[in-house]
Amino acid sequence: MTATTSSAPCLHGHGHGRATAAYAVAACLVAVTFLMAAALHPRTQASWFLSSSSSPSAFHSLHSNGGGGGGEHLLATTSPYSDGSDGGRNSADKEVREEVLFQRQAGGGLLSLTNSSSVHGAPELSGTPPAPAPSSAKEISDNSIQVTPQVLRRRDVKLERIELGLAKARSAIMEAIRNKDNRPLLIDKDYVPVGPVYRNAYAFHRSYLEMEKLFKVYVYEEGEPPVFHDGPCHSIYSTEGRFIYSMEMESRMRTRDPDLAHVFFLPFSVVKMVKMIYEPNSHDMGPLRRTISDYIGVLSAKYPYWNRSLGADHFMLSCHDWGPYVSSADGHLFSNSIRVLCNANKSEGFNPSKDVSLPEINLRSDVVDRQVGGPSASHRPILAFFAGGNHGPVRPLLLEHWKGKDPDVQVSEYLPRGVSYTDMMRRSRFCLCPGGYEVASPRLAEAIYLECVPVVVDDGDYALPFGDVLNWDAFSVRVRVADIPRLKEVLSAVSPRQYIRMQRRVRTVRRHFMVHGGAPQRYDVFHMILHSIWLRRLNVRVVARG
Repeated sequence: MTATTSSAPCLHGHGHGRATAAYAVAACLVAVTFLMAAALHPRTQASWFLSSSSSPSAFHSLHSNGGGGGGEHLLATTSPYSDGSDGGRNSADKEVREEVLFQRQAGGGLLSLTNSSSVHGAPELSGTPPAPAPSSAKEISDNSIQVTPQVLRRRDVKLERIELGLAKARSAIMEAIRNKDNRPLLIDKDYVPVGPVYRNAYAFHRSYLEMEKLFKVYVYEEGEPPVFHDGPCHSIYSTEGRFIYSMEMESRMRTRDPDLAHVFFLPFSVVKMVKMIYEPNSHDMGPLRRTISDYIGVLSAKYPYWNRSLGADHFMLSCHDWGPYVSSADGHLFSNSIRVLCNANKSEGFNPSKDVSLPEINLRSDVVDRQVGGPSASHRPILAFFAGGNHGPVRPLLLEHWKGKDPDVQVSEYLPRGVSYTDMMRRSRFCLCPGGYEVASPRLAEAIYLECVPVVVDDGDYALPFGDVLNWDAFSVRVRVADIPRLKEVLSAVSPRQYIRMQRRVRTVRRHFMVHGGAPQRYDVFHMILHSIWLRRLNVRVVARG
């Protein structure tokens, strides 16, 4: 597959192409504008007293206490490589300040597009029985988590229509999961998902088509660039800016009428906040947290939608390492909202049952096809390759054991002058993808782009991107940190025939990580992010009456 090329810059101001010269002025005014507006409003004054050292546990939450996942889930709640003993649990059945009840359906779970097959096995539905709901839970007919205001409200016919549409889509996907082996492939003019790279290809295809038919996103208009409605498009954080830009220009799934929206996008950029608001070396994230808290305060005072669900049908997106931390500026944002994060670390509060793992893609230009493609296995003489900075908890161990030790496992901190990083990846069969300071690494997408089988080196805390849909076992290897000394042994054990299959699957799955220089294309990374958000919205039901 060849990527679309374009020289059009990823610069936009609220979707109208404002000149970048205005950014400096906007940067000086944006924080003041929202901080003053929120400070004057009594409903948001409390945010001024949030300590910068507050932990997520300090906030009231809608955390789950039901066990793990399984049953009938529309999404996977644990990484396919984890042992299921850590985070990733759904939370349910807690009253929150007498405002909202967040509950699991009585007697049922949620749908899961998961399978327990091996690398070579065909995708199939699997899961553990759902935890029973407590007697206080109100029974509902479709498999979802329910958000019910405790305060009496008038009937909201538009919201009821939205929820009815979601219920029908949920039912169609459930039917696809049950009958995936008994139905002909769905018709699609562009692409039909098949094969072991998917947990359940038929269910994914049905879900994707239902999303295209129904899903609507409302982007809040409030806020000015560069902190809002803007983001980096040529850097290690480019996924953040590219999504914001594509969402600003989106016409098919974006709605200008919030009453028609299924989800609401909070269009702030943490990367831009760090650049424009954070004082370097101050270690004070208070201004960032206050900006987010007060922005939500402005929106909740102006619109009914945030308060209606306490943020459960809202989402933020951040590729910066600090994204998870600054999201804790608002308890509902951290615990209820869909957080789309590159730093998808389950040990730091990332909850796969409601949060989305965002691929980290380092784009250097709009000419994406220069970063795509690679030779077959027979033209890859190097067994494994890594080059990168010696930081974080994993890389020092990797460098200690393998730097300069073995020509088959070429590990280095910096490449010699004249040696191409991209060429080294193209000459390697396996590309090592350890995290740095945080769990995510752009090497994962780079390896997929260059048809090098990725090797994730971690202990299962990283929730891999699009793990609800993709069967990572089929096209990657995961190695625990303790097994770093055995890397050569583990990778050498992959037979040539098995490797050829894995590399072919990497080529297949690449379309889901592609960024296009022009408009997004179906099944690419932009639409896969939206699909991940769609799945999580399907598992929430908002009821606007007491």
